[in-house]
Amino acid sequence: MATTLTSDKDLEDLIACPSCDALYHAAAPGHGERAVCARCHHVLIAPIEGAVLRIVALALTILILLGTAVFVPFLKIEAQGLSHSTSIVDAALSFSQAHMIGLSIVVLALIVFIPLARAMLLIYVLAPLMFHRLPLTGARMAFRWSEELRPWSMAEIFVLGVGVALVKVADLARVELGAAFWMFAALVIVTVLQDGFLCRWSVWKALDARTGKATSE
Repeated sequence: MATTLTSDKDLEDLIACPSCDALYHAAAPGHGERAVCARCHHVLIAPIEGAVLRIVALALTILILLGTAVFVPFLKIEAQGLSHSTSIVDAALSFSQAHMIGLSIVVLALIVFIPLARAMLLIYVLAPLMFHRLPLTGARMAFRWSEELRPWSMAEIFVLGVGVALVKVADLARVELGAAFWMFAALVIVTVLQDGFLCRWSVWKALDARTGKATSE
């Protein structure tokens, strides 16, 4: 458990709980251990041995899944002898037919572009650390952007919404799930695993340590 704040120390040693704003002096636990907030039990620090390699591998998996899912069928619907298949892009651009091109762009951004951007930012930040090299230029800002984008990465919300819609459509038409649907379903699992391995405090500390080393040299 993190140590409660009792005296003034360097700000670099402080950590605030993102859930309840309680302030602590950070004490790094061992691999496999966790530092939690004493007030709300939110996990503050949870280093995992080999996490950087796993996060980079999962980020590459996200790039492959999303990059492929855009170009393969998502759903195929058959009703009264007529059939129609659609891709992710087709589904998003369908709003433009109702003169809502802005909504189409937002949908594509939330379910494709933002998850892609976050995966690329994490690779940019963590790949050098994986090889025990100095961070690339702007790595701290890139990691901050990846964290800012996290709430807006909504591929899993999209899959949940599609699942609810399919329940309602199933009685009216025959629905076949395309490869893109299963790729998005896999994407949800990969994203959950990635966030589970990611200890943000450890990444910030690693970036600070490597940047400080570069400065001293």
